[in-house]
Amino acid sequence: MRLIHSNLRLRLLLFALLALLPAAGFLLFYRVGNHTFFENLVALLLTGRAVQDALMDEILDVMRAEQALVELHAALRLPSTCRLPQKCCAMTRGHTGATMNLLEKITLRALFSAIFLPLVLSATTAALALPLEKIKLPPGFQISVFADNVPNAREMALGNEGTLFVGTREKGKVYALQYRNDRAGKVFTLASGLNMPSGVAFRDGALYVAEVSRILRFDGIEARLADPPKPVIVSDKLPGESHHGWKFIAFGPDGWLYVPVGAPCNVCEPDARHANIMRMKPDGSSLEVYARGVRNSVGFDWDPATKALWFTDNGRDMLGDDIPSCKLNYAPKQDMHFGFPYCHQGDIADPEFGAKRQCGEFTPPAAKLGPHVAPLGMRFYTGSMFPAEYRNNIFIAEHGSWNRSKKIGYRVKRVVVENSKVVRQEVFAEGWLQGENNWGRPADVLVMPDGALLVSDDQAGVIYRISYR
Repeated sequence: MRLIHSNLRLRLLLFALLALLPAAGFLLFYRVGNHTFFENLVALLLTGRAVQDALMDEILDVMRAEQALVELHAALRLPSTCRLPQKCCAMTRGHTGATMNLLEKITLRALFSAIFLPLVLSATTAALALPLEKIKLPPGFQISVFADNVPNAREMALGNEGTLFVGTREKGKVYALQYRNDRAGKVFTLASGLNMPSGVAFRDGALYVAEVSRILRFDGIEARLADPPKPVIVSDKLPGESHHGWKFIAFGPDGWLYVPVGAPCNVCEPDARHANIMRMKPDGSSLEVYARGVRNSVGFDWDPATKALWFTDNGRDMLGDDIPSCKLNYAPKQDMHFGFPYCHQGDIADPEFGAKRQCGEFTPPAAKLGPHVAPLGMRFYTGSMFPAEYRNNIFIAEHGSWNRSKKIGYRVKRVVVENSKVVRQEVFAEGWLQGENNWGRPADVLVMPDGALLVSDDQAGVIYRISYR
């Protein structure tokens, strides 16, 4: 067994060296985008570290497999001469159903990873080639890459000890990034195989993660990033439909966890469990509806001054390029109804359901954000780095249209609020959309302790940092 393990170590090391040779030649002797030799060297080192981390995972799998085979050997009381797995396969087939050497499977997987990792990890080096110079910001602001190995990054949440937690919609993973100042370091995968774990929130040392139908909690997580605990199921009472089932979650000033449940359709009359924003106590109890008539909210925050809830809402599709508008809503009290599915953008009756109720019965939006811009994460700016006029403004990540004949969105918007009224809105950061080609899609925004603004990008798999100098 130990001999097999040692041989695999050597083979994995050889695979890593062979895999890095073509990447090294390309990065060191050619230019990537507009970047220099030294920038490309940094990219190579980052790639090498990623390869090392991936191969260490393979080695750990080998060690776990070796231990499992030792335990199987003892449990089945195999003869002492049965040392190599291929000799034992026939003897264990009846008990385990195994028809292929487990270690061979792991070795083949390691070989595949070593050969193709430079291609897969092109996203790491591509971060240096991202055309950040195309991002337009107000004078004095600058954008940089905060983290470049966060595939499908969606909602973000801060821990207490220099940890950034990131959910995903399509990857089924939850990440943790340790950071210092203006750059993230190692990326930990806390969980995988989850059902659209887009939403993350942090409270009292625990990470809360929203799947489609469940809320999970990882206790004491910042002390166990490399060895995450088994999650506790806080609630499994949420609907299970995947259509608009991914979630943005956050704890409100009242200490309750707010959880939206989108409509399971483009437009329909769903039951009371859908098309709303719900809330529950941190232990999952007392689940109740806070806001109704909400088609699909994937971002909300509370006014730092009034503690009132504001949230984004994605408008319905298939009424044309220019209607209805997506919305920013203001919900200072419980049980307000915002119109879905009867009324859109506050003043357009739905062709199918609008005859049942009048638009005047519902709460109009605080602001119309534009048709099909897909507003997702939003936060009030509470930092001190930006100029004073940005204080308590709202930043919104507009993910961008998916079926409009001419694309729109793909930007970060600034909304100025005074006395709980929107006085103006303007584009704060744009450039991810060039003509009809988008190279990135903002998904969430987050204010850091130093006042910088993070922007997650689930298309490019990176997190940006916007600062003011």
